[in-house]
Amino acid sequence: MKVSTRGDYASRALLSLALRSGEAPPTSVRDIAERTGLPQPYLEQILLALKGAGLVRSKRGVGGGYVLARAPEEITLGQIVSAVDGPIMAGDFGQPHENGACDHEGQCVLLTVWAEVGDHMRHHLDSFTLADIVARARGGLAPVGPLD
Repeated sequence: MKVSTRGDYASRALLSLALRSGEAPPTSVRDIAERTGLPQPYLEQILLALKGAGLVRSKRGVGGGYVLARAPEEITLGQIVSAVDGPIMAGDFGQPHENGACDHEGQCVLLTVWAEVGDHMRHHLDSFTLADIVARARGGLAPVGPLD
């Protein structure tokens, strides 16, 4: 799996908000862009997608900007990546056939393997919350175990 630029930028933007979460006022797109080094026009599109997924809230006007919609402990990397890139999967190969109805040699077994790989990727990304990443950013490296 390759995390897209959108997935990386979305994760970086939410990490920036999480590092300042709590009672902090909303953060403007410009401030997030400056702190993270991300291009502001692209960041605006990403934040709109994150808002649509319910991961951030926005406030308009003077003193407006973005805040996390939920606590950092309740937002996973899997949710962030899915919000901007769509479902996390190993590839777009379709669903495994049922009842042995394979059209081509090896197709069914590989479709099943690719589906399992996608499940592992989703599970692994969902094992990291923004709170975990905040702890790492602040120097408290949380141990990362191997994939199940």
